[in-house]
Amino acid sequence: MKYNRLGSTGLYVSEICLGTMTFGGGEASQWQVMGSLTQEAATAMTARALEAGVNFFDTANAYHGGRSEEILAEALRQTGTRRIDVVLATKVCRDMGTGPNDRGISRHHILDQVDASLKRLGTDHIDLYQLHAEDADTPLEETLRALDDVVRAGKVRYIGVSNWPAWRIARAQGVARAKGWSTFETVQAYYSVAGRDVEREIVPMAQEEGLGLLVWSPLAGGLLSGKYDGTSEQGRRARLNFPPVEPARLDAALAAMRPMAQERGCSVAAVALAWLLHQAQVSSVIVGATRLEQLDDNLAATQVELSAEDLQQLAAACPLPREYPNWGGVRGPASRRPAPFRPS
Repeated sequence: MKYNRLGSTGLYVSEICLGTMTFGGGEASQWQVMGSLTQEAATAMTARALEAGVNFFDTANAYHGGRSEEILAEALRQTGTRRIDVVLATKVCRDMGTGPNDRGISRHHILDQVDASLKRLGTDHIDLYQLHAEDADTPLEETLRALDDVVRAGKVRYIGVSNWPAWRIARAQGVARAKGWSTFETVQAYYSVAGRDVEREIVPMAQEEGLGLLVWSPLAGGLLSGKYDGTSEQGRRARLNFPPVEPARLDAALAAMRPMAQERGCSVAAVALAWLLHQAQVSSVIVGATRLEQLDDNLAATQVELSAEDLQQLAAACPLPREYPNWGGVRGPASRRPAPFRPS
């Protein structure tokens, strides 16, 4: 297991992060389609991840109505894990009730939910607190001030954002710096070899801002496992066709990865994850599993080496179509500085 800096911070996290959206214990919720592992199964999953060197765990207050946080906390307790040895990330924004203030990123909701998450996680601090989505009803300054307050109170050590457009993240960073408030350290986004939209604006923005990229759904909802195609009625895709993937891009990606997997004696899924691990901006890839065999296969990706030729082949198989204003010649010269003089 390799460890990468979390964005521009001095904190190091494992290149594989265990996502706990599948930790639910069977309770009926909108997240049940992703999985509903009992405490026993979740503890076994957590133990296996820890054995492999994973020190980074991602959850959210909304996953199974808070049960995911509780189950993760109990799993760490049962495995005898010291709090100092793990990095815990959770999120706030999505529905936690039926009332008008039971969602969003208002000061009211953030201050209420950070305490609730701390209680469920059984800890006195959250290492990475992330905004789970946008909230059009709350002024940006209100959200950023509330985040700065929970950092200054010691309840949160770093803050991040998920599922926001690049322009809004950049604006938030500018506002926070101008006010002397805490700034985002990470952006969590969907990214896969068959879904490279994040490379248009979010990756360049993250590089400019020094943000770490945390990847969710790296196997495109299971489609890049290579076990079934986009029209299959197997697995989770039969119940939730998300995230969207263009069939032609999926077919091209699988066709390019299958020979690579066969040559290395690994799964197609391991190659897909390895491709992400080779992307410089990625701090950690979040994997979720419902079975130990799935987790083992995902962890095996850390041992898969891809050559420059392999990376070029995969990039060529699923190229990112250019969009305005990134057409050639439209944006003008990259630099007007003259080329350096080189004596002949």
